Amino acid sequence: MDMISENRKVVLIGTGMVGMSYAYALLNQNVCDELVLVDVDRKRAEGEAMDLNHGLAFSGSNMKIYAGSYDDCGDADIVTICAGVAQKPGESRLDLLQRNTAVFRSIIDPVTESGFNGIFLVATNPVDIMTRITAVLSGFNPRRVLGTGTALDTARLRYLLGEYFHVDPRNMHAYVMGEHGDSEFVPWSQAMMATKPVLSICEESNGKYCCEEMERITEEVRGAAQKIIEAKRATYYGIGMALVRITRAIFGNENSVLTVSAMMRGEYGETGVFVGAPCIVNRNGVQRILQLSLSDDEMAKFKASCKTLRTHFDELELQ
Repeated sequence: MDMISENRKVVLIGTGMVGMSYAYALLNQNVCDELVLVDVDRKRAEGEAMDLNHGLAFSGSNMKIYAGSYDDCGDADIVTICAGVAQKPGESRLDLLQRNTAVFRSIIDPVTESGFNGIFLVATNPVDIMTRITAVLSGFNPRRVLGTGTALDTARLRYLLGEYFHVDPRNMHAYVMGEHGDSEFVPWSQAMMATKPVLSICEESNGKYCCEEMERITEEVRGAAQKIIEAKRATYYGIGMALVRITRAIFGNENSVLTVSAMMRGEYGETGVFVGAPCIVNRNGVQRILQLSLSDDEMAKFKASCKTLRTHFDELELQ
């Protein structure tokens, strides 16, 4: 009966569109028992909590939802950070850095002071660097600090592959790796439909499917966020759902493979940098990083992506 009394508690910091898409999806999927909303605009957090509570009766969930403060992090399992300044149209994710680092300083100190001892989940862009900043400022074991990384890009990729091959996206096994941004790439050598390599399917299809199309799909995945931002000013539903997927993997101790942003400890010859790669995620956070058998060309792309992230992080000169 212990499982029933185990309270799954999430503190969400930042009640903007991304944070609230996450909260709404948590409620709909009944992923936790207690959800605390924290925002620099306390009144906004209170209004959001009220609005969600009014939907509780329709959800089949018994979630306890309320606006709170950093003190509420003390006994939380997961602190999800969606706070930060928004990306402006045409602004690169990396231009956001200086502005968001200041925001994170004001968040992470009070969270750790509360006695929080759970897992940090970061969605704020540029996510790989913000996740690393969270690890540095909190002093937490890096396994307990993860970012959404390329989880959403990977979902976009599978959706497009499913559409192209007329197959359920859940049977397309392919990953987007690297920075969640311009240097991300798809290791096509590792892309499979069930257990058959996608590149073999293209080669054997007598022109029905072609390898050039794979590059078009890569570009479409890479440009998806900007396209959405141009059309509706921001992206939030997809990332909200990706956050819930990661949250589920943590609470369910699933050992699921997700392309989150995690710290490399020698994998792919990289150390200390947080970057999107397939990881096994469970109750302890990142249990381990899966090392795919990348081709030389793919390995070079991964290295280039890590170099970009390292350079931008070093420019911050965090003390």
